[in-house]
Amino acid sequence: MSSISNQQSAISNAPWPPRLVIAAPQGRSGKTIVSLGLCAAFAARGLAVQPFKKGPDYIDPSWLTAAARRPCRNLDLFLMSPDALVASFESASQGVDLAFIEGAMGLYDGIDLEGSGSTAELARLLECPIILVVNTARMTRSVAAMVAGYQRFEADVNIAGVILNSVSRPRHERMLIAAVERYCGLPVLGSFPRDPDLSIAERYLGLTPQVEEEQAAAIIERIRAAAASHLDLEGVLKVARAAPPKDTCRGEGSRPPTAPNRARIGVIRDRAFSFYYPENLEALEAAGAGLVFIDSMRDKRLPQVDGLYIGGGFPERFMAEIEANDGLRRDIGGAIEDGLPAYAECGGLMYLCRSIQWHGEKREMVGVFPYDVELLEKPVGHGYAEVEVVGDNPLFPVGSRLRGHEFHHSRLALPADAPFAYRVLRGTGIDGQGDGLLYRNAFASYIHLHAVGAPQWALAFVSLAAVHRERSVAAAGEGSGAKMA
Repeated sequence: MSSISNQQSAISNAPWPPRLVIAAPQGRSGKTIVSLGLCAAFAARGLAVQPFKKGPDYIDPSWLTAAARRPCRNLDLFLMSPDALVASFESASQGVDLAFIEGAMGLYDGIDLEGSGSTAELARLLECPIILVVNTARMTRSVAAMVAGYQRFEADVNIAGVILNSVSRPRHERMLIAAVERYCGLPVLGSFPRDPDLSIAERYLGLTPQVEEEQAAAIIERIRAAAASHLDLEGVLKVARAAPPKDTCRGEGSRPPTAPNRARIGVIRDRAFSFYYPENLEALEAAGAGLVFIDSMRDKRLPQVDGLYIGGGFPERFMAEIEANDGLRRDIGGAIEDGLPAYAECGGLMYLCRSIQWHGEKREMVGVFPYDVELLEKPVGHGYAEVEVVGDNPLFPVGSRLRGHEFHHSRLALPADAPFAYRVLRGTGIDGQGDGLLYRNAFASYIHLHAVGAPQWALAFVSLAAVHRERSVAAAGEGSGAKMA
């Protein structure tokens, strides 16, 4: 396996790098653990690995980012057009040795009976070979029937290898390997043993976010060591290198050049608010924003910014610390009252409301929106969302449609006549029919948008912040003049 590092120069010359998809027959088969192990193992051997996650997930990408030592990006055919997705993939894959895509759910699961937006459709679009991760608990020869079915279900999908997960004993492993090789004609590229140490604690939305896990580095190292010991890294790389060569053809969705600095955008990013797509932050910078990162629990005052972006996360788990930082909360509330543009998604929406109640405890938040948030045990909204803009707002033209996603366990207590900026066409939003709250220049919603699929968002937000900056400078000048007079 030491020859991998010697192959770097040859690999990196290809316009599209070697690439592969890690998929599974169904969710919870172990593909995230396998993906983490492979990314970490290849990165440890000196390869530049660009990780991707199929779907709108934030949590798995946080772990893949740490494992590969490179920001993980999302690929999603519901949120993005095919051309925009390909351009985003190309842009992120330039100069890397391996493009690595972790699938979502089962290989053929999409948003409809045709499998639209599935991992299989993504693999076809990017012409990627697939390695299928199979949870083999309580089966032996039947593994071949399962794999063969996935091979034949869609003939143009290239399943090029299998990794076995949750293997109990050497005899079990030998039987599984023999069945796959005999009946499916596929190489078995290793097997992970049934081992509770090869796991990550889960919560209601999946894995615990990497930023919240104090032992994240140790967990990744254990999984890397297991991958190096139990998986055929050379065989996996051989599959990736067999992907057909393709020339880069930049188009819609490629990363635009950065504009001159037009505004300073504060981004609240910490353990409570960690759900940010790299592309969203890059889109703000490309539109002319300088980003200033803020910790909702540690930074006592709001720095001088022209706009504020508050992403999603789990503020309920840190609501005591957030409440205790009343100086920052007061600064944000006052700035928004004075017209500071703010854009908030999901957890950010909760932060801008009056309070959060969870497990019988209630804590004060910013209070821009005079509503109380209650956390429930079961999901309120979970999945893809589509909305139509129906209310005047400073970011999106009335009549336009936006695609995003939502996953939240909270609900807001709103009056029946509360005005919304969005009409929900798919999903739940705030009350099943509407979403999007607006107060002065603050816009908040449960819907998460991706800048590749909604490129107008970043330009509109930075433009709004730039106008606010100009007005603030002009007002300061007039104030100085008045004092001098």
